[in-house]
Amino acid sequence: MKMMNAKRLLTLACTCLLLFAMAACNSREEVQLDEKTKAEMLRRSVQQLTDVMVHDIFSPPVASRIYAYPSVAAYEVLAQGDFSYRSLAGQLHGLEPLPAPTQEVYLPLVAIKSYLTVGKALIFTEEKITAFEGEIFQEFTAAGLDQERYDASLVYGDVVAKHILAWAAKDQYKETRTFPKYTVNGDPSRWQPTPPVYMDAIEPHWNKIRTFVIDSASQFAPILPTEYSLDKDSPFYKEILQVYETGNTLTSDQREIAAFWDCNPYVAHLQGHVMYASKKITPGGHWIGITKIATRKAELNMIETAMTYAKTSVTMADAFISCWDEKYRSNLIRPETLINKYIDENWKPTLQTPPFPEYTSGHSVVSGSAAVALTSILGEPFAFVDSTEVKYGLTVREFESFREASEEAAISRLYGGIHYMPAIKNGIKQGRALGSYISTKLVFRESDPDLSAR
Repeated sequence: MKMMNAKRLLTLACTCLLLFAMAACNSREEVQLDEKTKAEMLRRSVQQLTDVMVHDIFSPPVASRIYAYPSVAAYEVLAQGDFSYRSLAGQLHGLEPLPAPTQEVYLPLVAIKSYLTVGKALIFTEEKITAFEGEIFQEFTAAGLDQERYDASLVYGDVVAKHILAWAAKDQYKETRTFPKYTVNGDPSRWQPTPPVYMDAIEPHWNKIRTFVIDSASQFAPILPTEYSLDKDSPFYKEILQVYETGNTLTSDQREIAAFWDCNPYVAHLQGHVMYASKKITPGGHWIGITKIATRKAELNMIETAMTYAKTSVTMADAFISCWDEKYRSNLIRPETLINKYIDENWKPTLQTPPFPEYTSGHSVVSGSAAVALTSILGEPFAFVDSTEVKYGLTVREFESFREASEEAAISRLYGGIHYMPAIKNGIKQGRALGSYISTKLVFRESDPDLSAR
């Protein structure tokens, strides 16, 4: 036993010496990259992954998974070079410590390499990531990184990526690809496919995906939705009328809010017998965009930026699992279906109804959780200009806090005509409760600095 303990101590000592050496080489003067530049390199890498996801059209839950694993990879790499940061191994379900590097490496390059390699394995259009890699890796050599450490860093980046992808492979994603599709039955309260293309329900088994931090998919299950009833005096029928009447009396600002937070990755357009689609970011992608804006405004360094991406993306990934668990438990029918059948057959919602059950609102849950994650790092109030949607033809919107933005994202679903109010109100409560739990349980630093003062 004493010999075993001695071996463990020797291994730990060797690892510490190697990491100290890595930290020393990371600070060599010949690598002319300041913290602002390195942080921006990570933001650019995240944006590149977002652009490819928009091109490839991933559903909101799947997109949240794609954001989470690369973000964890980048953070875990950078945490090795700063002993004030804690590894997420042992904190995230199933994540084990990274293998130690065997040569001197430059951690910022390793972080970018591992982020892009993990991301590339989770999307379809790999050549777009490969082209971006060629551009950004060249910037490290142009900044003075010697060839030996450059090569060793890319090799170690692949080792990290392999480790993270092996972890991801055990989250039940692959298995759920073979599970049965959602089926429609005779229950009038149960979700049915909606116009214009009547798509199949998206990810009916997402609650089987391994969570990152929360104990189970059902840990933050909300209260039940209002009881289904077509009695005109019933609370549920009044909720239907609220959606209908709101849609008929929208102000220009409400229409702008609905469009700004649409975040539907696949909006189908029909012209005669021709159908085409417009592509946009997912709700999670919008909040990742906000993360970029916020970390840039706060002038966070590379590891602080990586921490913010990791915490926000992991929180949203669990939020989607929690939300989808409720969606397919309550299986509530969408307003558009009932309004067209019982009130006005020609009525159309402002936004295209997404292809999955109504309760709770995914935007509300995910926005509520993301706002808590970002606020836990950057504080409140944190005023920012959200320009995330400009590249998709929309204007900017200004917010005094992440909480304010999350509330607008939630109410946008009523303006869009795709949710009843309980899904919005209870959804944002669900998201905030989940976000608060993760912010308390997930420890990145023993003593967090006040980054909001940046």
